[in-house]
Amino acid sequence: MTRNVHEETTSVSGEQPTELKRVIGPGLLLLFIVGDILGTGVYSLTGKVAAQVGGAVWLPFLCAFVVAFLTAFSYLELVTKYPRAGGAAIYTHRAFRIHFLTFLVTFAVMCSGLTSASSAAKAFAGNLFAAVGVDEPTGWVLLIAALGFMTAVALVNLRGVGESVKANVVLTCIELSGLLIVIGVGAWALARGVGETGRLTEFNVPEGDTAFGAVTAATALAFFAMVGFEDSVNMAEETKNPSKIFPRYMIIGLLVTGVIYVLVAISSVALVSPEELGEGTTPLLKVVEAGAPGFPIAVFAWISMFAVANSALINMLMASRLLYGMARENVLPRPLGMVLPGRRTPAVAIVFTTLLAFALIALADLTALGGTTSLILLCVFTVVNITVLVLRRDRVEHQHFHTPAVVPVIGAILCAYLASPLSGRASADYEVAGWLMLIGVALGVITLLVNKYVLHQKADIGSKQIDPRTPHR
Repeated sequence: MTRNVHEETTSVSGEQPTELKRVIGPGLLLLFIVGDILGTGVYSLTGKVAAQVGGAVWLPFLCAFVVAFLTAFSYLELVTKYPRAGGAAIYTHRAFRIHFLTFLVTFAVMCSGLTSASSAAKAFAGNLFAAVGVDEPTGWVLLIAALGFMTAVALVNLRGVGESVKANVVLTCIELSGLLIVIGVGAWALARGVGETGRLTEFNVPEGDTAFGAVTAATALAFFAMVGFEDSVNMAEETKNPSKIFPRYMIIGLLVTGVIYVLVAISSVALVSPEELGEGTTPLLKVVEAGAPGFPIAVFAWISMFAVANSALINMLMASRLLYGMARENVLPRPLGMVLPGRRTPAVAIVFTTLLAFALIALADLTALGGTTSLILLCVFTVVNITVLVLRRDRVEHQHFHTPAVVPVIGAILCAYLASPLSGRASADYEVAGWLMLIGVALGVITLLVNKYVLHQKADIGSKQIDPRTPHR
């Protein structure tokens, strides 16, 4: 008799349960979602979006929120219907049953998480030395610090999901405080008559383009700041009663972060011109300096450091659970689904994703992270929105969230548009994403060949074990 993978059982040999540990309740889930969406995107992208669209920088963030909100409804139907680790890859596998397509979706989501985490590790190292007053550390020192940080993230991850989400609570509160400081400084300065609110309706339209084109191009970039809600579905097997609590707390998390982003954008462009915001890598620091010159600016270096640390932690959690879930679906090698006894964490998947992150930190140029990651995830979101409609024919016994059919249709169209060249996206995004997916195709072919070989070997062994003299019944 086949065991249900959702049941916590102990084998007759006394082995520990292989299912992950359910420790995430409503509050922890909400902070996980908010912390993952906030991440490092808004800290670094506000200036780039302002330079692209002008004073109406709040509008691309609002548009990105609408697209993310529609896609979140598709994720809510799927995660409450199939509360398993694996997220988009699981849903694609159930809908189409094409292993190669499932592998590509798995690889794409994994790439988005690992590139984000690896970039965050490099940023953490830079912010760390800036916070302690070390000017221009050498490349080797930064590399060692980034690798050491990623090792610490892996150890926390191996220790247990309870420890990981508790660390996320602390880090989320710190990164949230930084954005609330920006909003507070903006409100205080505007109340004193400092700043120019007239910029909020100004558009920076390149020659030969339209305001619509400028906004959609900026939205394609700003969308990177809204991603993160999709990571939470990979934690479904470690969430208490996921089918019940996911809908309410994912919607609340998206609404909270959407409001924060729009208010941060308004505060930023009201106090600092779009041209100045677009220069350098610390746009929000300029906002605080303009609105409250006496504020201890060094505090922001520490806040930024904790923000990128949280981004790395959450993305590594997601990546390891993704590989674990797909190994349990026999899409990836089964050893990736092995769980650490006692701790009940996906140990092999954690070690494997950490090694991949080490390679990215040491070898890859991650400067094009924002655009490439948003492009990859927009393609994944297009597939997920379609998957909801395909899986409507698949019935489950338990109650789950049901989104109106028009929502995934609109979501798929908007995601596909923002991922296409029609949105005005930079060509460099397609180049980096293309190379990554070529690697994914190569690995997918290798995986298929290995799986076929293993099945063939098992079939040969099984046939040899049958005595030909034994009559068939």
